[in-house]
Amino acid sequence: MQDLLFIEENDEVYRNPTEVKMSQIVLPCHANHCGELSVGQLLKWMDSTACLSAERHAGCSCITASVDDIHFEHTIGVGKVVNIIAKVNRAFTSSMEVGILVNCEDLYTDRQWKVCHAFATFVARRTEAGKVQLKQVLPHTQMEQMEYSLAAERRRMRLIHAEIITDLLRECQEYQDAVPAERTRVESVELVLPPHANHQVSTFGGQIMAWMENVATIAASRLCHAHPTLRSIDMFHFRGPSHIGDRLVLKAIVNNSFKHSMEVGVCAEAYKGGEPLRHINSAFMTFEVLDSDRKACTLPRIRPEPVDGKRRYLEAVARKKIRLDRKYIISCKQTEVPVSVPWDPSNQVLQFLVRLYTLEENHMLCFKVEMHVSVPAEQTFHLLSDLSRRKEWDRHYEECEVINQADEDDTLYRVVTPSVTKGGKGQDFILLASRRKPCDARDPYLIALRSVTLPTHPPTENSTRGEVLSAGFTIWEESSTVTKVGRMRREHISARALAMSTLLHPN
Repeated sequence: MQDLLFIEENDEVYRNPTEVKMSQIVLPCHANHCGELSVGQLLKWMDSTACLSAERHAGCSCITASVDDIHFEHTIGVGKVVNIIAKVNRAFTSSMEVGILVNCEDLYTDRQWKVCHAFATFVARRTEAGKVQLKQVLPHTQMEQMEYSLAAERRRMRLIHAEIITDLLRECQEYQDAVPAERTRVESVELVLPPHANHQVSTFGGQIMAWMENVATIAASRLCHAHPTLRSIDMFHFRGPSHIGDRLVLKAIVNNSFKHSMEVGVCAEAYKGGEPLRHINSAFMTFEVLDSDRKACTLPRIRPEPVDGKRRYLEAVARKKIRLDRKYIISCKQTEVPVSVPWDPSNQVLQFLVRLYTLEENHMLCFKVEMHVSVPAEQTFHLLSDLSRRKEWDRHYEECEVINQADEDDTLYRVVTPSVTKGGKGQDFILLASRRKPCDARDPYLIALRSVTLPTHPPTENSTRGEVLSAGFTIWEESSTVTKVGRMRREHISARALAMSTLLHPN
C-alpha cells in the first residue's frame, strides 16, 4: 500500500488506476465520549473508499462481501485529518481484494502516522447480461506484485477460517465468581431510512458496521462498567443485503473475557413487515479498558450461558489464538522472525520471496536463481515438492524421511546433508514443506520450506542441527513443455559455505 507512485523510465508518474483517496477532518459530530473519532464512523469512510476503488476496477456496482481482521494501532482525535487510500490488489472471477490504508495527519505539526491497514473483499453485482467476469489486475511495481501474490494466500485463509475455528476448540473453563454473560446482552432495532442507503439503494455496509459497533460497545461497557476502547475487528462476511424500509435487529453479547481484553459477538438481522428475520452479518470485536495512564485494566471473567454460550466461549479462545498468530505473521519484520518455531498444525505458513536478487544484509544471505527446464510445469511441481525423492537428483541430500503428513499440502521431513568441510559432521534439518497450486493461469506453483522444532526429533550427536529461515521454488509455466524454475534461499551468514556450494552446484 505504500508503493502508490512509481516513476517510469520516461519520467512519467505511474498511479494505480484503481487507487482512490479520501481525506476527512474529524469534527465533534464524528467523535465519541472520549473526544476521539468513532470507530463506526471510520469504518463507514473505509467502506465507501474501498467500494469506489472496487467499482473503478469492475466498471459496475459492487457490494462488500467480507472484511479481514482490522487492528487499530492508534486512536484519532478531533481536529485531526484522516487520509484513506484504497486500491484493488487482485481480482478473481467475480470478487476482488481491496487493500485499505488509513493514516492520521496533524495539520499543525505536519506529522502523519498509520492507524490501520485492512483488506476487504468486494463482489461485482450481477447485471442484466448475467454474472460479471472481472478483468485481471496487472501488477506494475514490485509492491503491487507482492500484494497480488499474497492476495491468493489471504483468500485461502478466508476460505478455511471456519475449519480452523473448529479444529482449535478447547475444553471450557468456568469460574464461580464470573459475571454471567446474560448481563451483557444488548438488543437494538434500527429503521433503514434513505440517508442510510448507498447509491445502489441498499443499506450502506459502513452504516451497518457503525450500528454493530455501537451495540458491541454497550455490551462491553456492561461487563467492565467503564468506557471500553475497540482494538480490533475479526474478519466478517455480509451474508445478504438489506434495503430502505427494513428493520435491522442488532444483538451483542460478551462471548469471553481474558485478562486485559474481551471479545464481543454482534450480529445484524433484517426483516420487513411479517417476514422472517434474515441474517445480514456477524462480527467479533475485541475491546480493552484503559486507565488514566493508557494502560490496559484487568477485566472480570465471564460465565457463559449453557449450550450456545459455551460454544461462543470456546470459539472466542480459538479466535484469539488465530488473531495473535495473524498479527505476529503480518506485523513482524522478516529479520525478526525466529529461525525455528515450535511445530504446531495451526502455524503452517507459506513463505516465499518475490524478488530476483542476491543480497547480503546484516547477518542474512539471500539469493534466488532461475532456470528453464524442458519438463511440464505440473510434473516439475510434483517432483520438487516431494523431498523424499530429492536425493535422486540432488547430491546434497543424503537422507530424507517423512516425519508427518500434516495435510495434503504440508509435510514434515528430516533431511540429512553432508558436511561442508572435510571430516566434519553432516547437518540435519527438520523442515516444514508447504506447496500451493496456482489459483489461476497467471500464478506460479509454489513450494516453501522452513525449519521447525519438534520435541520428538531433538539434535543428535552424529550431526549438526541446521536451520533454514526460508527457502523453496517458484515454478512458472512458460509453455506446455518449458518451465521456468526459481530457486530461493535465505540463510544466516554462518551458512554461507553451504549456501554458496548449493548455488554453484545445483545438481
